[in-house]
Amino acid sequence: MVRHEAGEALGAIGSAEVLDVLREFADDPQIEVAETCQLAVQRIEWLRAKSSKENGQLSSNPYKSVDPAPPSLTLDTNTLQNTLLDESCELFDRYRAMFSLRNKGDTESVQALAKGLKCSSALFRHEIAYVLGQMQHEAAIPQLIENLEDLNENPMVRHECAEALGSIAKDQCLTALEKYSKDQERVVKESCVVALDMYDHEHSSEFQYADSLVKISEQ
Repeated sequence: MVRHEAGEALGAIGSAEVLDVLREFADDPQIEVAETCQLAVQRIEWLRAKSSKENGQLSSNPYKSVDPAPPSLTLDTNTLQNTLLDESCELFDRYRAMFSLRNKGDTESVQALAKGLKCSSALFRHEIAYVLGQMQHEAAIPQLIENLEDLNENPMVRHECAEALGSIAKDQCLTALEKYSKDQERVVKESCVVALDMYDHEHSSEFQYADSLVKISEQ
């Protein structure tokens, strides 16, 4: 997970200076690391080659996050869903469909994204869960809980499902998070504990997550 995040961060920084390193690990034996580095290379190459015309046509990101791929220019939900779920397509193109669906933000788009939690790539499933957490839409709750409950699921995916449930913060999320806050997998257990804190924050009147600003002002 740490190596994945490091590769994704290098891609987010977007400097051509890191291309050699990313290309070196694009064939890493750890598939999640390899796919992360492949995506990071493609993102940097896209940034270097993008036209001002394409950039102007991209849907806006309401979450202001730096994503592993730009959103697709396509806006039709069915077309985006087909690309998202087509495992013969380039992973970069499927990520582009993912972020276009996220930016659309409606229930139909959430339901299309949730189907991605059954795709074969653990990296892809983990990113789907992350995006669903950004959207905070309750339509994704059943699928997120299902993947969290699957003890054979990659811990990286279960971790993101837990945090997404904490962000969505509905009652059924609380039940699942409390149960798996005692999970045998450390990263899942700790993610559920963090998610429970997120849940409490969403249901509190406090402005800042984890009380930071409140505590500073009290001091």
